[in-house]
Amino acid sequence: MKRRTFTKLTTGLTVAASLFGTTAMAQDDMRIALVVKALGIGFFEAAAQGAEEAAKEIGGVEIIYTGPTDTTAEGQIEVINSLIAQGVDAIAVSANDTDALVPTLKKAMQRGITVISWDSGVAQEGRQMHLNPSSNALIGNMIIKLAADHLPDGGDVAVLSATTTSTNQNIWIEEMTKVMGNYPGINVVSTVYGDDLADKSYREATGLMQSYPDLDAIIAPTSVGIVAAAQAVADAGKIGEVNVTGLGLPSEMAGAIESGASQSFAIWNPIDLGYSAAYIAHALASEAAKAEPGAEISIGRVGSITLDDSNEAAMADPFIYDASNIDQFKSIF
Repeated sequence: MKRRTFTKLTTGLTVAASLFGTTAMAQDDMRIALVVKALGIGFFEAAAQGAEEAAKEIGGVEIIYTGPTDTTAEGQIEVINSLIAQGVDAIAVSANDTDALVPTLKKAMQRGITVISWDSGVAQEGRQMHLNPSSNALIGNMIIKLAADHLPDGGDVAVLSATTTSTNQNIWIEEMTKVMGNYPGINVVSTVYGDDLADKSYREATGLMQSYPDLDAIIAPTSVGIVAAAQAVADAGKIGEVNVTGLGLPSEMAGAIESGASQSFAIWNPIDLGYSAAYIAHALASEAAKAEPGAEISIGRVGSITLDDSNEAAMADPFIYDASNIDQFKSIF
């Protein structure tokens, strides 16, 4: 079997040069590009680890791990155009914008490249299928439940999201809003956006505490925002007053759990998510499976998925991390 390389790409000429070198080393392998929202984010690094695991199991697969340096659609479009030029076999993208990537991804499909989205989706016409990390409804319920569980008498909560156009966060917040009636006394006082940048997320969290002095919890459905918010709470001396929760990585949230800045948070396993995305991309690109409603596709050790009428599927339920299990998982991802 050909040697597999783990390639981290940026944009522009660097992308093209890196892809050219990778092609020379592993031209007989199926090349699956894992395109993430931005490089340097722990969640996506863990997903890439899972994709590499899947490649090793399947055999004859090269994973190209790439993305822009910031969370913009324009950056992803540049990366995807370079991948199209190099003729990769499949693109699995976590999108920064639902609609902006569609024309470029349609071009990829017209060139015979398999296109799926995962984590954060693109509109249906821009991909063959989408893998949700969990059910949107379950995630929406989970993020408000995590706050409500520690507010038996009710209280004021705020949401710190990623970007205003981030597909997955927007859907989760919508789903959260639908079930607010199940949590009487819980009031969402504001939703702000940190653009998945640590410094801006920190400033937004600080602003929330200043604007709402009686704030009881900050819900951040983003792995960057939740860490920044926990640090902001600690720096403001409000541990025990403001609970930070939402979606995060155990390795990055262990300190917040230990300090009490966060009582609990949830996440699916990003290693499994990258693993599953790679398995699906390979199955479709090799024509072992077809993306159509009702299709069942194997995702290796994770199990299988069944596509709905929109060619979407959910991988698994979110898992709650707290003081009882954080030590077990913080060294894994």
